[in-house]
Amino acid sequence: MNAPLMACDVGLKRIGLALCVKGVVLPLEPIMRTNRQQASQALRALLASRQPAKLLVGLPHARYANTRQRVLHFIGLLDFSPIVFVDEEDTSIQALDRIGHLPYAKRQSARRNGILDSLSACAILERYLSQT
Repeated sequence: MNAPLMACDVGLKRIGLALCVKGVVLPLEPIMRTNRQQASQALRALLASRQPAKLLVGLPHARYANTRQRVLHFIGLLDFSPIVFVDEEDTSIQALDRIGHLPYAKRQSARRNGILDSLSACAILERYLSQT
């Protein structure tokens, strides 16, 4: 059995997560961040339980240097290998497109509860798969 691939979209409030098992990309429950330590521990625990072959991390474009540094620092707290960085340009827009059919209140709820972040992680994973 092939080990799954996991993707994450690291944000200041939430970490969106997705998993690819046997070619099927699925959003996972996001990690709600209270602080960097709690979030890194939660992600390490998830990595230990799911044991993915790779962790794909959405990396902002260089023009977002501050956010890019935050993502790199956070990922540096993990003890996991291999980590592959994937350009996350427009993945949030792709995630919004996926919920565009929902009523406004449900779209707002998806933003608050992290569903949108996990859909962004799905887009990161799909981008990686399309490039390999």
